[in-house]
Amino acid sequence: MTASPVSPPVIDVHAHAITADAFRALARETPSIGLRLTDIDDRSLILAIGGVVQNPFPRSAMDLDLRFADLALAGIDLQVISPSPHFFLYDEPAAVTAATSAIVNDELVALARAHPDRFLVLGTVPLQDPAAAVAELERIMRQDCVRGVIVGTNIHGANLDSPGLEPFWEAAAALGAFILVHPHKIAGGDRMTSYYLKNVIGNPLETTIAAGCLLYSGVLDRYPALKVCLSHGGGFLPYQSGRFRHGWNVRPQDRGRATGGLDAGLGRLLYDTILHDEANLQFLVDQAGPARVMLGSDYPFDMGTLEGVRQVRRLPIGEEAKGALLRGTAERLLAKSPVAALA
Repeated sequence: MTASPVSPPVIDVHAHAITADAFRALARETPSIGLRLTDIDDRSLILAIGGVVQNPFPRSAMDLDLRFADLALAGIDLQVISPSPHFFLYDEPAAVTAATSAIVNDELVALARAHPDRFLVLGTVPLQDPAAAVAELERIMRQDCVRGVIVGTNIHGANLDSPGLEPFWEAAAALGAFILVHPHKIAGGDRMTSYYLKNVIGNPLETTIAAGCLLYSGVLDRYPALKVCLSHGGGFLPYQSGRFRHGWNVRPQDRGRATGGLDAGLGRLLYDTILHDEANLQFLVDQAGPARVMLGSDYPFDMGTLEGVRQVRRLPIGEEAKGALLRGTAERLLAKSPVAALA
């Protein structure tokens, strides 16, 4: 009897995880962050950390039985897991964040080693201290399962074009690290206290600000092999790229340090698929091409989705393009190669 062919794995590049051991170690080793967990029900907790309260915080962030059941329903085989933004802690003393980053990273590595066919890892680094961030990046990238890091859209209010971050971008490019840019501590939050606008509008706005700073500052020009993925479909950037281009043309005095032109930078940015709408996803794929778009779920949070695989498969694009979105592009860009990464 001929064996049935094995389908290539579906890869989710944007998913969050933590472990119970990490919570225990954080509470023990870094008490100043005020970590507390309060039970709600069999699916939810309340998380308090670093002055931030997440209610609810899903148990499936650390419960593997719940996670694997959900992934089976979603049709996802392998997740690139990263800490949720609650663990960035950029406003804590750098030494504290360096300690919390190491704890969280080591626990995610242990989880991936225990389930090598299910998980790869994006770690977190103390970006308020770029030298310490580079040291932690170099340390964790020695682990086979670690493919890069997740970073916030701002560093305690400083944008990603901060000159102090230059050593970090240089190191990330040299190491072939995949960088997932994720919103947190949003701009204009005082005007978005109602209707869940902090997430619905605030998160994509934050990502758009971060993208604009990376584009205009020339970071993407100086490090053309840098692999930067914008979460949640790129915020508002892909849908306002014409406005970005128009501003570039009419205000040359405001072009910043981007010497390669705006389109060169735009052509280097990467995106996940978390848009909750197939027409919007189709637009993103048309704009960026399947070589720069990858499946993401934002698991296990309520603004994520378990429908991403089915949405991709319903798109009116060829099977090769669908394969790129579901695995091929991720496989290529998660490789630890700094050379011609986006060629």
